[in-house]
Amino acid sequence: MTTLSHKPTERWCPRVTVAAVIQDDLGRYLLVEEAPRGTRVLNQPAGHLEPGESLQEAVIREVREETCMAFSPTGVVGVYQWQVAPDGPSYLRFCFSGTATPLDDCRRDPDILALHWLSSDVLAGGQWRLRSPMVMQCIEDAERGDCYPLASLHAMGIGSHD
Repeated sequence: MTTLSHKPTERWCPRVTVAAVIQDDLGRYLLVEEAPRGTRVLNQPAGHLEPGESLQEAVIREVREETCMAFSPTGVVGVYQWQVAPDGPSYLRFCFSGTATPLDDCRRDPDILALHWLSSDVLAGGQWRLRSPMVMQCIEDAERGDCYPLASLHAMGIGSHD
């Protein structure tokens, strides 16, 4: 088992993110092109969990903001932990599978440069730089059929209240 290094007096606080694996009828995956720190990379529609938001609400919002599509989660592909560098940030990613349909009258996040539908073979070919190793791992897990029920996630006291 790998131990993450941090100072004993320091509290470990990973950055919680959500991502969506969306596949079309041709077997291609929806990816967003962005340029954090000036380098063009591909990522799933993804982003950070915001205060008071459930994981499902977050992934639906992120897909809408980044792609102008309505996302319907159908399952959880997996939960991924990534330590960027020994002293760098840690990410805890909850990846969802699901379907998406285009929305009318929507403005995409200006940080998203383009949308691409690409096969896993093209992505594995190395022509594109991926934002993190989690991008390909999520796709590989989805292709293998890894999927857990949405009911396995519980948001207690979070999200919309009636």
